[in-house]
Amino acid sequence: MGCLFSRKSKGKKRDAAAEEEPKQYSWDKREKINVKDYMLVGLTDQTLGRLPGKVAGEQFVIQECKNCNIYIFDHSATITIDDCTNCRIFLGPIKGSVFFRDCVDCKCVVACQQFRARDCRKMDIFLCCTTQPIIESSTGMKFGCFQYYYPELGYQFKDAGLSIFNNNWSNIHDFTPVADENNWTLLPEDATPQGYVPLPDSEELKSVRISTELNRSIVPVARGQRPKSSEELCLVVFFAGDYTTANARKLIDEMATKDFALVQTKEISMRPDDAKRVFTEKAADFIPLLQQGPVVALEFNGDGAVEACLDIVSSVFSATKVFVSDSKSSASQDVDNFFNFADIQMGM
Repeated sequence: MGCLFSRKSKGKKRDAAAEEEPKQYSWDKREKINVKDYMLVGLTDQTLGRLPGKVAGEQFVIQECKNCNIYIFDHSATITIDDCTNCRIFLGPIKGSVFFRDCVDCKCVVACQQFRARDCRKMDIFLCCTTQPIIESSTGMKFGCFQYYYPELGYQFKDAGLSIFNNNWSNIHDFTPVADENNWTLLPEDATPQGYVPLPDSEELKSVRISTELNRSIVPVARGQRPKSSEELCLVVFFAGDYTTANARKLIDEMATKDFALVQTKEISMRPDDAKRVFTEKAADFIPLLQQGPVVALEFNGDGAVEACLDIVSSVFSATKVFVSDSKSSASQDVDNFFNFADIQMGM
C-alpha cells in the first residue's frame, strides 16, 4: 500500500509541475532579431550592404555615413536615412516609407510606397514611388525614373506589395516652395543609374547579377512629366489574367522599337461604374473582365501612336481582349478619363 501511495504522490507532483510551466507560443519560438543587423551607422569610405534574403521585410536604418557605397538588395518595411554625406545608395522595394533627413550630395536608386525628404541638399534620385513623392525644406533635388534589374527584384516588389506599374517618380510635391525658385528638377533624359550609383565592387555584393539596361528594368521606364514629343497620345488597357504583366511588357518593348515613348503606367482595380466613365460606349465589352482583378493601363506618345498600338494589339494579342484608343481625336480624352479616375482612386 505504501508503494502505491508513493507512486500516486509522485504523479500528482509531476502534474502540478506541468501546470506551472509557462505555455509556449509561436512567437516565443521565433529567432530573436539583432537590430544591429538592420543598421548601418557612422561608416566612412566603405562599400557594404545586404544580400537578397538578409533584410526580409524588416525595418532598416542608415545613419551618419560618409563617402560610402551602400546596397540593400532586399525588400524592407521602412527605411530611414539620416545625416549621410556623399553616399551612393541602392534601396530595394520598401513596403512603407523611405525618409531622407539632413542628407547632402547623395545619389540614390529607390523603390518605395512613400518617399519623403526633409532638410536635404543636392540629391540625385532614380525613383519608383507608388504615391506622390514629397520634399520639404530641401534644395537641389533631381529625380529620374527607377531603372534596375537583378533576378530577385521582381519577387521583392511582390513581397513589398508594390506594383511595378504604379510609379509617380516625376510628380513631386514641394511642401516648402520658394518664389521664383525651383527646389527640384528632373535628371537628364540620358541619365542612367550606373552613372550615379556604380555597381558594387566588393566580392560579396558582386554576386548579385545586376543590370541597369533600360530594356531589362523591372519597372517600365516612363517619361512621366517630361515634355511630350507629339500631341498624339494612345491609351491601352490590359485586363487581369495569367499573362497581363507579360503582355504589357511585350507591348512596351514593341512600341519602343518603333520609337514611341511610354509616358505613364498604372495598375488599379475598377468597378462597373468606373468602366462606364472611362470606356464610355465600349464599357459593356469590358465590365465582365473587371472581376478577374486589377487592370494595367499604358499611355504612349508619338505621331502615329494610335495606329501602331492597334496594329500590334491585333497581330500580337489577337486572342486577348484589350482596350485601345480608336483614333487620334478620341485618344487624349481616353487618357484623361482613365488617369484622372486612377489619380482620384489613389488619392493623388
